[in-house]
Amino acid sequence: MFIRFITTGGTIDKVYFDALSRFEVGDSPFDAILADGMVSFAYDVVPMFRKDSLELTDADREELRTFILNDDADRYVISHGTDTMVETSAVLQSLVGKTIVITGSLSPARFKTTDAIFNVGMAVAAVQASKPGVYIAMSGQVFKADSVRKNRAENRFELLP
Repeated sequence: MFIRFITTGGTIDKVYFDALSRFEVGDSPFDAILADGMVSFAYDVVPMFRKDSLELTDADREELRTFILNDDADRYVISHGTDTMVETSAVLQSLVGKTIVITGSLSPARFKTTDAIFNVGMAVAAVQASKPGVYIAMSGQVFKADSVRKNRAENRFELLP
């Protein structure tokens, strides 16, 4: 089995510089997370964007969709910022025959306490076990992408009411 990881930025990749929350989007932690997890499947990591998800544009989302449409892989894990993860998943819904799991984190992977590693593990399991479609792996669950929202008040993802 082969999994293509695509990085777009977001909190999972952020590097903070001070207590005032000054940050930049750094290199993806995927390689380190997968090495630490001692994975034995074939994969590669394609860096696409280094943006906070609030900075992603419709053109960026279309570029991502076009890349996956024309790519030869059929399983993808995409790192993405949580604020617009659902919007990006909607653009990818039209892709047929591809299993796509979008994940990210509510705290950076570089922090001692983070949900990033758990979410990446959930996404890796989901992309291997799920039928073609678009999913979001966050908050300890795997959601069909068209049935989830980010609850900002509770700082978690949940099913649509």
